[in-house]
Amino acid sequence: MLSVEQPIGPLNSGDIVYGASMLGFSLSFSLLILRRQNPTTGTIPSIKGLRLSPQQILTISLTDCLSFTPSKAIVTVAVIKSNKDTRYGLDSIVTHDGMKLPCWALANLSSFRQKIGPDAYDQLDVIGIDEAQFFEDLYDFCCEAADHDGKTVIVAGLDGDYLRRSFGSVVNIIPLANSVTKLTARCELCGKRAFFTLRKTDETETELIGGAEVYMPVCRQHYVDGQVAIGAARSVLESKKLECGTCA
Repeated sequence: MLSVEQPIGPLNSGDIVYGASMLGFSLSFSLLILRRQNPTTGTIPSIKGLRLSPQQILTISLTDCLSFTPSKAIVTVAVIKSNKDTRYGLDSIVTHDGMKLPCWALANLSSFRQKIGPDAYDQLDVIGIDEAQFFEDLYDFCCEAADHDGKTVIVAGLDGDYLRRSFGSVVNIIPLANSVTKLTARCELCGKRAFFTLRKTDETETELIGGAEVYMPVCRQHYVDGQVAIGAARSVLESKKLECGTCA
């Protein structure tokens, strides 16, 4: 757990913030906020969209989130990430510029309360979730943590995969929010607003963990052009393989 000094004004307990996953470079994301009338229940700010440096978004979201939580001198925070990403170890999330946040690496969110312990869980003000698209129980966990436990929850994750299809259960928590703000990066090819993530390799599996060596933020035109170019290159490679097989 982290204790964060909170110099900002009063907050409402139980925000859920979900942000774009941090993979070492900035892409677009959205901010969603859900607030209940009952002050004992939570709210859900959510950041979604293209790949972001998970640590950047989580940190930014945490700062924003503090303006919604109960007025306290100290805010107690725990950060969770998927145990599928082992690039920076399993005990922290790390930005490309070296910033570290200690975390819990879990296969599912439902085990978090048991892992941290009931007493420690009750003391938490903020729960940060990185790489939310990898957690199948995201929706249920967010509902429980915000609606019933009064936690502020920061969720960082992708809403779509490299083919622009819904990725994991991140999109499912949008109905829990009462406002959405979509943020964008800059296309690496032309500098225009980037709405999409282009995969630069020929792998086709949905879950492929990587950073700038695998993905890049692009505008709509360069996403379409990139998909065409990658498809053409794949066809050439396949034809070459067939030719080599025939020669053999």
